[in-house]
Amino acid sequence: MKCFHKRIIVIFILLCAPLSALSQQAPAAPDRPWELSSKMQPGVPPRHSPAFVPDPLKIYTLPELVDVAEQNNPETRGAWENAKARAAELGISKATLYPTLAAVALADTNRSQLFFSPQFYRQTSGTFSPVLVLNYVIFDFGRRLQEVAISRSNLLAADFLFNDTHRKIIFQVMAAYYRVLNSKGQENAQEANLKNAQTVEDAAEARLHEGLATLPDVLEARSATAQADYDLQAAIGATEIAHGDLATALGISPTSKFQVESIQNLTIPQDLTDTVEASIDRALAQRPDLMQQVEQLRAAGAEIKAAKTAYLPTLSFDGNGGLARIYAQQNFGPGLYSPTQETWDARLSLTWNLFDGLARENRLAKAKADQKQATAEVDAVRDQVENQVWSAYSTARTALRQQKAAAALLAAASESYDAALQSYNYGVRSQIDVVSAQRALAAARTADVSARTQLLTGIASLAFQTGDLLHHAKGP
Repeated sequence: MKCFHKRIIVIFILLCAPLSALSQQAPAAPDRPWELSSKMQPGVPPRHSPAFVPDPLKIYTLPELVDVAEQNNPETRGAWENAKARAAELGISKATLYPTLAAVALADTNRSQLFFSPQFYRQTSGTFSPVLVLNYVIFDFGRRLQEVAISRSNLLAADFLFNDTHRKIIFQVMAAYYRVLNSKGQENAQEANLKNAQTVEDAAEARLHEGLATLPDVLEARSATAQADYDLQAAIGATEIAHGDLATALGISPTSKFQVESIQNLTIPQDLTDTVEASIDRALAQRPDLMQQVEQLRAAGAEIKAAKTAYLPTLSFDGNGGLARIYAQQNFGPGLYSPTQETWDARLSLTWNLFDGLARENRLAKAKADQKQATAEVDAVRDQVENQVWSAYSTARTALRQQKAAAALLAAASESYDAALQSYNYGVRSQIDVVSAQRALAAARTADVSARTQLLTGIASLAFQTGDLLHHAKGP
């Protein structure tokens, strides 16, 4: 007996051991991180295989990268699947408008004791009956139609969400693309600055060798060269980071190698084509996030109508028809089978729910509250759209003016540097004048590249806020 008990205990321990090993427990102390066992380590799902593998030798344009992101970014796939699910829900709600037909095979057996005085008679019977069952709601005061309307609005809202996801992905790619162009342009500008600084240093070294310059002049030139090299390395690092951000927006690994065109090859806009009022009106007419809120408001209105129909009766029909074959036996006598015969049953039902614990009242109150909430959200999104367009328009207009000023500054700084260097070689200007002109030119190059990319980003942001990106993603 003791041996039996020991076996029971061992079996119990073996059964509980895996459960205790996999159970989640709180950390033992607050002074160290929680250590996971190998069995509890969460597994990271494998990365989705990208549909796009960039060619490291090809120079990609912005429209090409936008197309890649729309096809490859996981957010667009998620929004697409959400829209397909809402489309399936619409199909489910439409199916309620049709009757249901089911094939059923019924088989049952029954044994009972029938009393015929002065004794009981045992009777056994069995039935096998294949039938077709039909159910159909004839009239419900539009309840199912409102469910269809709700599903249709939810589908349209999901479609607008899908479009809004594309709008955001397009702008995300454009912003990352312009950041790459900006960092690459800054890198090129710093390379030119380094060459200018080296030119000034070489000139100072030559003049020192000829006895026309002093050692402090050479040291100042060397310091400027070192600063230019430092700025160049920072620009190279910024380019690598911006490249990784763009790759992530495309839905590929940041380590992927690909090239983009130079900012010097892009056409810089010279003016804004529309007024801010026209931009706001266009945004209110085509912003998908605003249209999504409008469809949710319509769905809330249909919810109210559907809740009101719950107070009304429902007229439905159900019935079945088929064949039946019956077996019967009484008091151990011979069993008999009836001939196969037709059977049918039909019912017309009028159902009116008179009391349900105030569930209908609460559903109606909830639907009305949801409608008011949806109305407030539409107003809030409308105000946000107007403010976002106004802000983006002002930013783009400011960037346009800054770009023109930066171009003029670069032209003036270039002329000043050339004149200062030439005068220095002739011994007319000092070393300090040349270094100052070189640094001013470096700052002007940086400002010109930044102004160009800020303008392009500002124009893209304005198109993003107005919703124009969905209609012409091949922007500037």
